[in-house]
Amino acid sequence: MPIKVQTIIDALRSSVPPIPDTVDVLMAGRPDAEVTGIAVSFMPTQQVIEQAAAAGANLLITHEPLSYNHRHDEQLIGNDPVFAQKLQLIDESGIAIFRYHDYCHRKQPDIIMTGLLSALEWESRLSEMLPIAAILELSPMTVAEVAAHVKQKLGMPFLRITGDLSTPVSRAGILVGYRGGASTAIPFMRDHNLDLLIVGEGPEWETPEYIRDAAHQGRTKALLTFGHAESEEPGMRALSEELKLRYPEVPVEFFPIQPIFRIV
Repeated sequence: MPIKVQTIIDALRSSVPPIPDTVDVLMAGRPDAEVTGIAVSFMPTQQVIEQAAAAGANLLITHEPLSYNHRHDEQLIGNDPVFAQKLQLIDESGIAIFRYHDYCHRKQPDIIMTGLLSALEWESRLSEMLPIAAILELSPMTVAEVAAHVKQKLGMPFLRITGDLSTPVSRAGILVGYRGGASTAIPFMRDHNLDLLIVGEGPEWETPEYIRDAAHQGRTKALLTFGHAESEEPGMRALSEELKLRYPEVPVEFFPIQPIFRIV
């Protein structure tokens, strides 16, 4: 029986109660189209869409939006030539693009978090899985050793560190994506007595400044910042593996993205 785009969307949403005002929408394409190939990626970049279309996929599932803003508000970029060219590519390819974000994170456990833990080979280090975070027991490691491990397992050229690299790490917490802001990260670190906080990203003048002061006071506190995509892309790769098992009759391919920043 042919599998429709909407059938896959419904399946992805099925494990979580309906979420009002969700950003998980079909951003392009027709819900009644028959799926002949599935592409999965963290971000629907111009390059990813080109690669997915060239591979024969007509459904692209991404974690983030097309139009450079969380609510996928195309009015914010109006007649921008960059976005117009992207839309032209989508129209010409006929590809459908679905954003899997809210339902992804609400699923328990969150596949974005479990995918990252798997990529880091830290499943055995998991002490507690919270709705939006994970707590790890990493003793007897230092921040420098944690950083080296992350870089090696994720193939990352660099990490950003706040605090002392020699800080011993017993308890660490992970907050993926944009959860590194002060309102989430500081209470999480304090309430769970963490030595190290590992985040995707957040405002640079919030949590990093808290860690700077804590380290200056002689407290064993440090912060490792991955980058938004680097913290969440492993989870989308894990999703592609799930989809291969769920839909063996449909080709499924994961498309990684290149790091958004380089060191110069």
